[in-house]
Amino acid sequence: MSNQNSVWLAHEAALTQKRLIPHLKRALGTLADTEQQIFLDRLTAHFPSLFSALFELYASRYDFFYHLETILTTAAEMYAARPDDLKALDGLRETHPNWYLSEVMMGAVCYVDRFAGDLVGIRGRLPYFRELGITYLHLMPLFLSPEKQHDGGYAVSSFREVNPALGSMDDLAELSRELRANGISLVLDFVFNHTSDEHEWAKRALAGDPEYQDFYLMFDDRRLPDQYEARLREIFPDQAPGSFTYRSEIKKWVWTTFHRYQWDLNYANPAVFHAMLSEMLFLANQGVEVLRLDAVPFIWKQLGTDCENLPQAHTIIRAFNTLVRIAAPALLFKSEAIVHPQKVRSYIDEAKCQLSYNPIMMVSLWDALATRDVRFMTHTMQKRFTIPHGTSWVNYIRSHDDIGWGFADEDAVEIGINPNDHRYFLNMFYTGRFPGSFAAGLPFNYNPRTQDMRISGTTASLAGLEQALERDEAILKEHAIRRVLMLYAIVLSAGGIPLLYLGDELATLNDYSYRENPDLADDSRWVHRPHLDDERLSKRRDPRTIEGRVFQTLSNLIFIRKRTPAFRTGETTFFDTGSPHVLGYTRHQQIMVLANFSDFAQTIHLPALIKSQLYAPVLHLIDLITGSDYTPDQPITLEPYTIVWLERRG
Repeated sequence: MSNQNSVWLAHEAALTQKRLIPHLKRALGTLADTEQQIFLDRLTAHFPSLFSALFELYASRYDFFYHLETILTTAAEMYAARPDDLKALDGLRETHPNWYLSEVMMGAVCYVDRFAGDLVGIRGRLPYFRELGITYLHLMPLFLSPEKQHDGGYAVSSFREVNPALGSMDDLAELSRELRANGISLVLDFVFNHTSDEHEWAKRALAGDPEYQDFYLMFDDRRLPDQYEARLREIFPDQAPGSFTYRSEIKKWVWTTFHRYQWDLNYANPAVFHAMLSEMLFLANQGVEVLRLDAVPFIWKQLGTDCENLPQAHTIIRAFNTLVRIAAPALLFKSEAIVHPQKVRSYIDEAKCQLSYNPIMMVSLWDALATRDVRFMTHTMQKRFTIPHGTSWVNYIRSHDDIGWGFADEDAVEIGINPNDHRYFLNMFYTGRFPGSFAAGLPFNYNPRTQDMRISGTTASLAGLEQALERDEAILKEHAIRRVLMLYAIVLSAGGIPLLYLGDELATLNDYSYRENPDLADDSRWVHRPHLDDERLSKRRDPRTIEGRVFQTLSNLIFIRKRTPAFRTGETTFFDTGSPHVLGYTRHQQIMVLANFSDFAQTIHLPALIKSQLYAPVLHLIDLITGSDYTPDQPITLEPYTIVWLERRG
């Protein structure tokens, strides 16, 4: 934008804000003057950015200023309706804006029904969350969705209704209050690319209402869909090929990126932006502190492109974020973008998403585990781990979803790896088809044309525990347990919010019972979404059991992390340790982490690493995990699949 245009836009924004103030004061209703002023002060601080974003998206429409007014009126009304305790939280978060960068942050994720039955059951698990040190709890999709065509809850029929089997919206609000009282932030998914075809908007569209048909992307014939589809990639080629679904009721083709029952929203229509803002702020007012923005790359469509990661998608997120800063600033965004690593990073910004999943670290960890070679991971992390100040990765080993090998092809080529061959190897390894593989994973969405697939499986099964128990070999069991613990020790120490998929702390294995349910049988991801096993849970305090050993060790690692300021989000430097089997990185030049990805002991020359990575004089190093003391002039030997957190002293 030219300087002249910028000056004009700033002038127009100032005039518009002045004109809107009386309307917004009416929307703020009977709030005390001091509360009204808080909203208006935030509006003044953020309005230029908001006006610029919305102008970029919708200025070509004749009714732009009408929609701008309705959007801001809704923001004011939602602020007025915001409970007092959440307004107090807003003030606290504004005073301490980087609270989520702390070393005390510890995330966990689960399905409500599979972990605790319902929302009341989740409240009953609070002592367990405290035992683990959880401060961030992500509950998988829990809103009303179709009984069968629900995509694990990602086909939302109403953002204002909880699935009745899980409870009510009142239960959710009460849960959020109890979590907050226990120092735990509630995290929910916000599925904003699409809705279920049973959503009220979709029902009205199916009834022929043109206003709601414009909420979605609909076409009278295949001419435009064919032009779009020439550039689109299939997300679920096995389960849901193509990106458009014909609905005979209205004789139209509907854009359905993921499944035929999930209709993509039309964000070129500002009424959709307004409607989704209302849903977003409603959830903020129930006490949700983090919204995981689902499928962010897909929310804007443009003919002649692949309709992923377009500039307008970023502008939409920035506009939503700005409105949240005005009406509910305690709310944060977390992006979910399983795309090229450079594109993943493009969503991470205090003005867009303060948090982001770190899929490239997840992929790199499993890659290094299969190859016993950390050079690819080190190379990738050196290029791609650093993100803007004030933002944080959410580091994880696995999620509810499959594992796809989303490393950057150019990163592989730079160190002499053929990307396609390497993906084929990883698929064979983690489905147990490669000689010597320890993994027990399942293929997901196998594409016979490209030979591509993704991988399903729990952490323990992918790390070798399932196979080790079947073969009943002590060394295999030992190595499998160490792999699980080493992976989590890395995400706990690398920098960012570590995320535990609940069940992993009990070394939960694959659950093949999903095959007996015809509604789930064709989706192998359910193999790693088991119900909480009470028998496993009962063993967690017995270190003689596998469950007890994993739980007790992981709990101790979490405790150590929380008392160590150098583990706060910030400077992480990955380096070559001199061994292709040993991963190395430092945290704030205070802690050196070394992790052996090999089946054999590895000896590392400490003096050279201390000189090159810690710089300042070091009298000795303490392993925070074991308490062992090392002098700076000695080598260190790492047993197979072990990790050390070496803190400098002196």
